[in-house]
Amino acid sequence: MFEQLGLIGCGLMGGSFALALKKAGLVKRVVGYSKSPSTTERARQMGVIDVEAPSALLAVSGADLVLLAVPVSATEATFKAIRHLLNNNTLVMDVGSTKREVIDAARRVLKDQVGVFVPAHPIAGKELSGVEHADADLYTGRQVILTPIERTLTAQITKAQQVWTALGCHVQQMSPEAHDAAYAAVSHLPHLIAFALMNAINGQAQAKQFLSLAGPGFRDFTRIAASDPSVWRDILSSNREELIAQSRHFQRALHAFENAISAGNPDALESLIEQASSSRAHWRMNAIKPQN
Repeated sequence: MFEQLGLIGCGLMGGSFALALKKAGLVKRVVGYSKSPSTTERARQMGVIDVEAPSALLAVSGADLVLLAVPVSATEATFKAIRHLLNNNTLVMDVGSTKREVIDAARRVLKDQVGVFVPAHPIAGKELSGVEHADADLYTGRQVILTPIERTLTAQITKAQQVWTALGCHVQQMSPEAHDAAYAAVSHLPHLIAFALMNAINGQAQAKQFLSLAGPGFRDFTRIAASDPSVWRDILSSNREELIAQSRHFQRALHAFENAISAGNPDALESLIEQASSSRAHWRMNAIKPQN
């Protein structure tokens, strides 16, 4: 059990982590800080946090577990704000969807203390943001990817694994480079495509009519286009190289479909669809069932 969680960022991801820790009996006290005082106040009213901190530094004061649940672009400034109160007994984690930029910031700011930081990416979330949507079961049965570096303390890695496992997560380790390449393909590109599709439709004169005729397939495909713009701005920007590479793979695949259609070649078109259909039919999301 941890004595105190210092929660920096009391939104959906951070708030859900705090609630999950409390539900599992893994923390005695949660001290939270958010850039918006109204968010922190709301988190306290909801029981997500126990104490409101006026600064990130004071949220960390006395904490043996620290979670950064802030936009990727705010990570470096957050490290600068809290570094003076970190020690080798502190476990520091984040929940960012990209890892190399976060790790670079940790190296620059934390320097000799970088070993206490275990970069983490829980594969969970909602298209709705804000502490109002925090859920103690958000992480149950989900994957969590840890991307420690060569200087990460072994004791901290073990603690991180134990925490996420106790919350019902399936924990894996990857290099930051492998992580960012993989999630550019299976997370960041799908969001980019969903955003682009909505903009492509909205850019047409008949947009309202088209959207009024859309059904469940369109709803399901475009659900993630409703995601938080500032969060996804940071994610797409911070993983730009891997994302552009994946976008080019997608463009080549799309062009193959366009060519088959424009050539009036139904056999080629069916073959392309069969490849995709078979692959999707055999894919299963790598998650574990909640424990009773």
